[in-house]
Amino acid sequence: MRSLFYLLLLVTITSCNSQDLQKEEKINGITLVATRNPIDSTGITPIKNYNANYAVIVPYAWMRSLEEPQVNYEEERGWWGEKPTGVKATIKHMNDQNLDVLLKPQIWIGRGSYTGEINLKTEDDWKVLEDSYTDYIMKFVNIAASENVAMFCIGTELDSFVELRPQYWDQLIHKIRSIYKGKLTYAGNWDSYKNVHFWEQLDYIGVDAYFPVSKEKTPHPLTIQESWKKWVDELSKLSRKLNKKILFAEYGYISADYAGLEPWKNAGEDRLENQKAQAILLQGLYDAVWKEEWFAGGFLWKHHAEDSRHRDFSKRFTTQGKEGEKVVAKNYLQIRN
Repeated sequence: MRSLFYLLLLVTITSCNSQDLQKEEKINGITLVATRNPIDSTGITPIKNYNANYAVIVPYAWMRSLEEPQVNYEEERGWWGEKPTGVKATIKHMNDQNLDVLLKPQIWIGRGSYTGEINLKTEDDWKVLEDSYTDYIMKFVNIAASENVAMFCIGTELDSFVELRPQYWDQLIHKIRSIYKGKLTYAGNWDSYKNVHFWEQLDYIGVDAYFPVSKEKTPHPLTIQESWKKWVDELSKLSRKLNKKILFAEYGYISADYAGLEPWKNAGEDRLENQKAQAILLQGLYDAVWKEEWFAGGFLWKHHAEDSRHRDFSKRFTTQGKEGEKVVAKNYLQIRN
C-alpha cells in the first residue's frame, strides 16, 4: 500500500508540474533594431506601450559571401547598440522597465544572401567558420550570463550549417550550457525548422514564422484563418512529438500589397503601401496560434528606437504609426489578461 501511495503522489506531482507549464505567461515580444547612437530609457518605453513583456537585442556579425567562411565581429566598429557596452546598457534599460530579454546574435551576409545557403568546399573552411562563429557567439553568451538575460538564441536560419555540421552544434550547445543558465532557443526558418536535429537540447523550438498565408492583395480574414490550419497542424505535431513549446523567434508582415504571399520579403517599388493588409495578417496570426497551449509566444519583427531610422519605412515590417501597431498592442494586452 505504501508503494502505491508514493506512486500516486508522484503521478499527482508530475501532473501539477505539467499544468504549471501550460500556465506560463505568453511571451509577447518585440524585436528592437540596434541603434546607431546611445539611447536611454525613453528609447525602450515605446516597446512597453505594445503591452510587451519581452524584447530582443540583435548584435549582428557579418560574412562577405556564402563561400567565405570568416564570421566578422569587431567591437571597435559598428553601431553602439551592437557593441558589448551598448548591448549591456540596452539590457539594463529593458530590465528596468520589466522587460525580459532575448539576446539574439545574428549573421548578415554580403548582398543580403540567405544565411541558410552557406556553401563551403573544404574542411579547413568549415573549421574557420566554426571557430569564428564560436568566438562571436560565446562573446554574447558571456554577456547573457553576466547580465542574467532570460533567453539566448544560438543561431538564426543557418540551414546548411546545421544540417552538415551536427557534431559542431552539439558541442556548441554543451559549451553554452556550461556558462549560461537561462533558456535557449534557435531560430529555424519556416520551411526548415523541422530538420533541426538538436531541438531536444534546447528549451524552445524557435521558428521564424514567415509562413505563406495569402495570395490576395488585401487578405480576407477567412482566407488567413483557413491558410493557418495547415501550419498549425504542422507546428503542434512537432511540439507534441518533442514535448517542447513552439516559439516564434520572428514573426511579422510588411505593410504593402500581397504581404501574405512571401512574408519574408520586403516590398519592391511595384507594390503599394497597404496598412490594412499588415493589420489583417497580424490579427489572423494571433487568432490562429497565440492561445494554443503548445505555443510559447513570439517576437514581432521589428521596432526602431531612433526616429531617423524608420523614415521611409512605410511599406516595411515595422508597425510603428500604422494600423498594425494597434493590433499588436490590443492582442498583447488581451493575452496578458
